[in-house]
Amino acid sequence: MKTDNFPGRKSIALLLDPDKGKGESLVNILKIAENCKADYILTGGSLTFNSIDNLIDAVRERCTIPVILFPGNLLQLTHKADAILLLSLISGRNPELLIGNHVIAAPFLKDSREKLVPVGYILVSCGTKTSVEYISQTEAIPSNKPEIIVATAMAGEMLGLRMIYLEAGSGAANHVPSGIVKAVSENVSIPIAVGGGIKNKNEVKELFYAGANLIILGNGCENNPGLLFEACAIRDEFLKM
Repeated sequence: MKTDNFPGRKSIALLLDPDKGKGESLVNILKIAENCKADYILTGGSLTFNSIDNLIDAVRERCTIPVILFPGNLLQLTHKADAILLLSLISGRNPELLIGNHVIAAPFLKDSREKLVPVGYILVSCGTKTSVEYISQTEAIPSNKPEIIVATAMAGEMLGLRMIYLEAGSGAANHVPSGIVKAVSENVSIPIAVGGGIKNKNEVKELFYAGANLIILGNGCENNPGLLFEACAIRDEFLKM
């Protein structure tokens, strides 16, 4: 998998948590992902106790979709993924998540440089406090402060990051507002990923129209597996435009 222009077009990714992705539910959601031609499978989470390698192996046994590592901590590093999101939490001021963990991970990742995608990870407050905020010991940027979010994204691009990930947080009450996605897309030239709190196909369409390049679905698909099929159908509509 080439990461130079990742994601490169309107794309849909399914995020699998190693603690939740197992058994019959994993088999079923991967079957849907394969049938609707989801673009990527992301593996990782903010808190996990199960092997990321085992999950990647299980995914590869059941589908042909590229696997991308979305590491929530240093214990989730692996060489098995097709690509690795090197996340820098630029919305927070925790030095470990800005550079500290990256220093520790660098020797492990040095032989996988062609797989790395440096990502500016921006948490946007969209309701109740999420697991990501608690674990990262940072505060999300309030959704009513779009100017700060836009400036943060611009700074990430100027620092050489190759993608901006606007994240409402796993299980968020609401997704990142489309107005914020639009404002960021109008001020940066790198791809934008959006995840967290996306519950239905209308929200997927709204976020694509606002400028999202990659939409990441997680809990929404656990509650409604059909959402993945609907999201991929909307993606296909955009690709025909």
